[in-house]
Amino acid sequence: MLSIRNLTKRYGDKVAVDNLSLSLESGKICAFIGKNGAGKTTTLKCCVGMLSFEQGEITINGISVKNDPIAVKRNIAYIPDNPDIYEFMTGIGYLNFIADIFGLSKEVREERIRRIADTFDLTADLAQNVSAYSHGMKQKLVIISALIHEPKLLLMDEPFVGLDPTAAFHLKEEMHALCAKGGAILYSTHVLEVAQKLCDSVVIIKDGKLVRTGSMEEVTGDSSLEDVFLELEKPDAV
Repeated sequence: MLSIRNLTKRYGDKVAVDNLSLSLESGKICAFIGKNGAGKTTTLKCCVGMLSFEQGEITINGISVKNDPIAVKRNIAYIPDNPDIYEFMTGIGYLNFIADIFGLSKEVREERIRRIADTFDLTADLAQNVSAYSHGMKQKLVIISALIHEPKLLLMDEPFVGLDPTAAFHLKEEMHALCAKGGAILYSTHVLEVAQKLCDSVVIIKDGKLVRTGSMEEVTGDSSLEDVFLELEKPDAV
């Protein structure tokens, strides 16, 4: 589903992502782990076409991000670390805007918006302007907008931040449902306990470089993901 090969991204003289390679199969949820500034957000933005990159290749569902970015975008959804939305729009106006982009019919969009908005307890607020939303409500709106076209690959950057416990539970259910339909998910998080329970595999990066990857069981063994991560963050760790 997702293949990253030798990805390198620089900001001036700083190498943010350094020769990174990873892959993700259909039906799997992968945790993308690293401390602040490790290169997680940069990698995700390269995957969705928001950032160009100097070296390497990224393909999604067999399609090159560089060669056919529009076709890639039809197959993906991205939830950023901060829910920046057009605040002059109403919630339903924003969702219809996204549905228009993906060419969803009136019947399909109405059914999916109703179902997912009900799940996240946002239906009653969709007529309000986004400017009146709390951070958590904006996060829910972004999640709904990401799910309505049923993406094959969902990329998320700290998606649980700002969600109440009930919404976080429902997001996990939606993640499992997407994967059950053959989709895949790569998401960055600092909540390692949740990642260990939720994810099939894990990728850990440090200073833009891959330091550990594999199934969750392979990486953690008898330890917790937190213990493994803290050990790898030591200055002398390989």
